[in-house]
Amino acid sequence: MKIPKRLQPLVSDGLIDEVLSRLMSGKEADVYVVRVGTSVRCAKVYKESLKRSFKQAVTYQEGRKVKNSRRARAMEKGSKYGRQQQEAIWHNAEVDALYRLAAADVRVPEAYGCVDGVLIMELITDAAGDVAPRLADLPLSADQAFRDHTIMMEYVKRMLCAGMVHGDLSEFNVLVDDYGPVIIDLPQAVDAAGNNHAKSMLGRDVRNMTSYYGQYDASLLKTRYAEEMWQKFENGELHPTTELTGEFVGEEIDPDVDALLDDIHAVAREEEARLERLKQNDETPGY
Repeated sequence: MKIPKRLQPLVSDGLIDEVLSRLMSGKEADVYVVRVGTSVRCAKVYKESLKRSFKQAVTYQEGRKVKNSRRARAMEKGSKYGRQQQEAIWHNAEVDALYRLAAADVRVPEAYGCVDGVLIMELITDAAGDVAPRLADLPLSADQAFRDHTIMMEYVKRMLCAGMVHGDLSEFNVLVDDYGPVIIDLPQAVDAAGNNHAKSMLGRDVRNMTSYYGQYDASLLKTRYAEEMWQKFENGELHPTTELTGEFVGEEIDPDVDALLDDIHAVAREEEARLERLKQNDETPGY
């Protein structure tokens, strides 16, 4: 196929030997299947900020530290240089997350580096060598749903132990190969300790996964893994070896009506977004 403009420099520099096909075209990035030597990998080409549609990016970037004071000032002012630096941080965030999560024994694609807004990483395939399907595209038995939900809660726990929350976890951002679930799409991953929205994002991630698997095993809908994990995390009691039960007993407090209404509206917005993603089922939202 014709080499895309954004991949041409990597081909010229010998970082990519051949562009085989386009895997998907999403609102945040385009992904291509490429050959590097004898290996087949994928190249994720991030779209420029003005062409992306990822909402509330500032919320996700809260807590990301910028050591260089000049960069920090430029980003605050929103100058051209500052926007360029913000883009670089957005791109590198996914690379850093992939390395950190792999070290924490979370199944994610192996990263091979990010150059000029192009992330080269492992192509997740099935036994036949075809691209692994998304979780959203797979029928599940009750037993498999229970097993995979347990695995996903373990991964979410390990992510939190590594100080991270995915922030946009759903059945559309999980691939399934012959060895089980693989988490993808991590440029928006947040700092669990440095982002004031980390707790609610963790709750949303867990709720998304539990709701999906709960379609096949209704017993999962009664679990409260997010609350259990966050309480242990806040108390310094969450470790990679911590065994989760899915049970949680909170303090008895008077209900906050305003907060409850906010939660109801938030759930309604999430459902609207979920239905919109279903309409765009032919467009993978990440990799």
